[in-house]
Amino acid sequence: MFDRVLILSASAGAGHIRAAQAVEMAFLRLNAARNIRNVDTLQYTNKLFEKLYSRAYIELVDKAPDLFGWLYDHYDQPWRHERRRLAFDKLNARPFIKMLTEFAPEMTVCTHFLPAEIISWLKHKHRLSTRQAIVVTDFDLHALWLCRHYEHYFVALDETKAHLEQLGVPPEKITVSGIPIDPVFAESKDKIQMRHKLGLDPGLPAILLSAGGFGVGPVEMLIQSLTHMHNKAQLIAVCGRNEELKGRIEKLIPRLAENCPLKIFPLGYTTQMDEYMSAVDLLLGKPGGLTTSEALAKALPLVIVNPIRGQEERNSDHLLEEGAAIRCNNLPVIAYKIDKLLDDPARLASMRANTLRLGRPDAAIEIVGKLLNLRNIE
Repeated sequence: MFDRVLILSASAGAGHIRAAQAVEMAFLRLNAARNIRNVDTLQYTNKLFEKLYSRAYIELVDKAPDLFGWLYDHYDQPWRHERRRLAFDKLNARPFIKMLTEFAPEMTVCTHFLPAEIISWLKHKHRLSTRQAIVVTDFDLHALWLCRHYEHYFVALDETKAHLEQLGVPPEKITVSGIPIDPVFAESKDKIQMRHKLGLDPGLPAILLSAGGFGVGPVEMLIQSLTHMHNKAQLIAVCGRNEELKGRIEKLIPRLAENCPLKIFPLGYTTQMDEYMSAVDLLLGKPGGLTTSEALAKALPLVIVNPIRGQEERNSDHLLEEGAAIRCNNLPVIAYKIDKLLDDPARLASMRANTLRLGRPDAAIEIVGKLLNLRNIE
């Protein structure tokens, strides 16, 4: 058991926070620490930095995706921008550094690269004595995740492990665990029972449209395109915390044609995502690391549309290679592609089998178990 564990994330996108919560739950379930703190690093930076850091991500993704993609590629050069970036982060994270030194964690687990590089620098300067574990929350590795002073990396894929090894990380310091998700996604739940519970038609194909935790992307255009499907289906449109988007979809529904093949259910922020994923046949939307890992744990094939340039593009490549997803690059043909998939039960079954093979629902438990083993060995 650890004395003091600090789990660190950053609220730039919802996935890093959810991964940190999953790790915290695993520590609690295994009774692996006497004192656990789960901290959003940005809350310990100056207010301007916090606002710009979190909002810039959403604004770039939603309004300037090409610029975001360019920045992603530009900074994906191992070690090249290390000093400049670290100097900027240190300048804006003095309260975070103060909190670290006061709490003095025995183990830190980072689900975002911002705290990881600051801790690495503090360890190098002998200003902090802690073991550091880094949990990469996408399927691919970006250079921003690299730091020089750490004890262990946890990654999603064997290929990511090979990538780290080529960059000089010793293989014994890398575990292919999968991305940590809420343990509830490991629970088997009957599809028909979940449909009855959630008010869905047990006899119609069901599609879960996910706009991500912040509800960004061309959701209304996507729904309009889906109205051209030949198969009747039900669509659960998850809007996350974007209440304005939910309202727009509710206003859109009465304007759709009378012969619209879709039953549409707008859904705001929910803590029942595991039940919705258990109830549906397809996940349609953006392949974020956490959402994708949850879908894989539920053996839920993905229909990828509008992936964020950079990390989601790379996540898409892995899913397509493994036969767990299809991708639609042109919204006018999304109805055609989903109809084609629904009309091919053998292909759909094969995709389900591939997702089940890739799923790692117990990743968080595996991560904490590995950390306990490493502690005992030391």
